[in-house]
Amino acid sequence: MNVIQQLEKEQQKKKIPALRAGDTVRVHAKVVEGTRERIQVFEGTVIRVTGGGLRQNFTVRRVTHGVGVERTFMIHSPRIDKIDVLRHGDVRQGRLYYLRGKVGREARIRERRRQVAEAEGESVAEEPEEATDGAGEVADSEES
Repeated sequence: MNVIQQLEKEQQKKKIPALRAGDTVRVHAKVVEGTRERIQVFEGTVIRVTGGGLRQNFTVRRVTHGVGVERTFMIHSPRIDKIDVLRHGDVRQGRLYYLRGKVGREARIRERRRQVAEAEGESVAEEPEEATDGAGEVADSEES
């Protein structure tokens, strides 16, 4: 491992959520106003994720008062306090620039469902096992 890779590894954050285009995120960014520093929340849809390693960044778009605002954040930047993923979007492209021309209902993105393998494994574990008598009926049921 050379010196540059070692320095980059030290500057990377430990926990980073898996971001993809279409996800709805809430980014807590540190903003300096004069001598004070505060945290500003920017919530919107991820329209692209680019780069890799320490140089990985993502662009978030939101519409406020009818005006579209896009902001690009570096994932490993010390100015980013935390990133909350609110929803995972189900999209087919890696760049969602077409959302710039859409307004209101047209700009909606479907929510991604859990993967089939996960859903099958969890549904088996969540079902309570009922005690049955010899005839295959539930033993706790009342007879009328």
